[in-house]
Amino acid sequence: MRIVLITSGQPSTNPRIVKEADSLSEAGFQVTLIYAYWTAWATYHDEMLLKNKSWKAIRVGGDPLHQKWTYLFSRLFFRISRLYASFLPTKYAQARSTAFLIKEAKALKADLYIAHNLGALPAAFEAAKKHNSLFGFDAEDFHRQETNTTVLSREYLTKKQLEDKYLPKTAQLTTSSPQIAALYKTLYPQLHPVTLLNTFQRSLIPAEPRDTADLPVKLFWFSQTIGSNRGLENIIQSLGLLPKDSFELHLMGKVNPEYQASLYKQADDANIPYTKIKIHDVVAPEDIFRIAQQFDIGIASEPGFSVNNENALSNKFFTYLQCGLVMIASDTVAQKSFFEQHTTIGKLYQKDNSLHLSEVIQSYIADLEALNNTKKNNYMLGQELVNWETEHKKFITCIRQTLIEK
Repeated sequence: MRIVLITSGQPSTNPRIVKEADSLSEAGFQVTLIYAYWTAWATYHDEMLLKNKSWKAIRVGGDPLHQKWTYLFSRLFFRISRLYASFLPTKYAQARSTAFLIKEAKALKADLYIAHNLGALPAAFEAAKKHNSLFGFDAEDFHRQETNTTVLSREYLTKKQLEDKYLPKTAQLTTSSPQIAALYKTLYPQLHPVTLLNTFQRSLIPAEPRDTADLPVKLFWFSQTIGSNRGLENIIQSLGLLPKDSFELHLMGKVNPEYQASLYKQADDANIPYTKIKIHDVVAPEDIFRIAQQFDIGIASEPGFSVNNENALSNKFFTYLQCGLVMIASDTVAQKSFFEQHTTIGKLYQKDNSLHLSEVIQSYIADLEALNNTKKNNYMLGQELVNWETEHKKFITCIRQTLIEK
C-alpha cells in the first residue's frame, strides 16, 4: 500500500517525519515524502540524509540557488495570500509552498496522505479527495497557539480556520505529547488522537555515557536556532550565581550576530567569562547524538511563552534523556508531567527563576556520584523504554488500523 508524507519544511529540520518514513518503509509500505526548501543549511544535510533511504523524496516549490524564479514567485504569492487573507483562500496563507505541495500530492495516487504541518494539510486533504483515499495529520505542535496566546491575532485566526476546516475530516490524528492530544481532543471530541513521543532509535545512541570524574560539569542546550523565547537568558543568569570554574555551557544552533552579542553582554553582566560559553554550529541530524554524549547535563529550558510551549515535549528533551545526560527541565505542564512518571531522570526548576535553576545545577556539581548515576539511569531508560522502537509499534498499529477501517 502507498503512503505519502507531506511537509512544507525539509527532512533535516524534521527528524520526526524521517522516522515515520523509515518505519513505514520497514513495515512494507511504499512511501513518498513531498517537501519544500526551508533553509540553506539543511539542503546539504538533506542530500546526505536521503542518499540511502528506501523511500522516495520529492522537493517542490523551488529554491534560491537552482530554481530561483519558482522560489521568488512562490514567495510573492505567499506574501499576497497573507496580505489579502480575508479575500483569498486561507489554505495559501500558511506556507510558501502550499500550492506546490497540493499539485504534487494530487499527482500521486496513494491509500493514505499524512500532513506534518498546517502548510501541508490542504495538500493531504485535496489529494485524498481526488483519489478517494484517506488523509491524516501529525500534530507535533498545538498549532493555533504555537507562538502566541492572543486569540485575536491574524496568525491564530488563520491557523484556527485551517484546523477547523480540515482536522474534523482526518482519518487519523497523531500528536507529540499527551497534553497536545488532550487539547485537540477538547476541540474535536470526535477524534481519537494517538501520542507518538519525539524519541529516537536506540541504534543512533553510540555508547553508554562517560563518567564525569571532575569539574567543570558540561551543560548542553541545542535547537535549530539560538535565540529569544527559549529560556537562554534565564540559564545565563543562573550560571552567574555559580563558581566560575565549576561549569561550561555549550549551545548548538544557528545564531545571528545581534543575538550572539546580546548573549555575551548578558554573560558579561553576570560576570561569566566568555570562555565558559561555547557556541557550536548545527550538525547533521544523525550526528547530534554523538556530540550530545560529550556533555553531562541537558537543559530543556522551555519558558512556557505560549500554550504550545507549555504542552510540548521537544526533540531535545528526548535527545538528552536517550544519550544519558542528566535532565534539568523547566516546569512546563508537559515536562512536569513526564518527570512525575519518571522521577529519577533529573530535576525540574521553576521557569523564570534563575536562583532555583542555579540551585538545581549546583546540586549536581556538588555530587558527581549522583550525576553519574542519573546519567546511567537515563541511558538505560532510553534503551529499554523511552525510544522510537516503542513509539514505532504504536505508529504502525495506528496506520494499519486506519487503513483497515477504510
